[in-house]
Amino acid sequence: MVTIKSRREIELMKEACKLTNAVHKEIEKAIKPGITTLELDKIAENFIRKNGGIPAQKGYPSGIKGVPNFPATICVSINDEVIHGIPSDKVKVKDGDLVSIDLVVYKNGYNGDAARTYIVGNASKSATRLVEITKQAFFEGIKYAKVGNRIGDISHAIGEFVGKNGYSVVREFQGHGIGQSMHEDPGIPNYGKPGRGIKLEPGMTLAIEPMVIEGKPDILELEDGWTIITEDGSLAAHYENTILITEKEPEILTL
Repeated sequence: MVTIKSRREIELMKEACKLTNAVHKEIEKAIKPGITTLELDKIAENFIRKNGGIPAQKGYPSGIKGVPNFPATICVSINDEVIHGIPSDKVKVKDGDLVSIDLVVYKNGYNGDAARTYIVGNASKSATRLVEITKQAFFEGIKYAKVGNRIGDISHAIGEFVGKNGYSVVREFQGHGIGQSMHEDPGIPNYGKPGRGIKLEPGMTLAIEPMVIEGKPDILELEDGWTIITEDGSLAAHYENTILITEKEPEILTL
């Protein structure tokens, strides 16, 4: 069921989203060659808790028998890892890496969700372009995040933009509604036909997140039950914000 947030709920949710954005700024300052992904995770968790939030992803259930709950505050996915990478004290960030960080903050009873792909040091031109196109795909999508349009209009815009630039979108994972729960209805694919899906209404809060692969769209899941990688070893990037549907233009809550 799609939830329409009241004015009061939106104000509470904005606080969670503001903190989500602030955590990303702390990570951006800290990320550099030599730092471990577990160190980044600790920076994020400490900052969230210091500012009255809760790391929503820590302990999130896998829903799969035998796969433990997610053990960390942030998902850290490097190069050919698309999403859901698990932080580790054995993995150090290297010069030229693409590091995708997805994090969710719970505060005041509501969630804020945002992902960024950080270019560490000196990356190739092709890697830099992938990150730029992934980010722009989000903004192409939200051009259609307006009252009266449908979810499919957003999905179509993202998929078309990514495809015409020579990249692939991940089809098995998608954006989602968000609020008191991290994942709410509706699902928001990064591809599809315009005019399909539910109509957008004021008060809807959505996490829109293009996940873009440099090569073919095929993906694999690692044995840890969480980490998703590209099947052909090509680079991947991720960009996400939580937005609010208003009577006019969409409002980005995590910027």
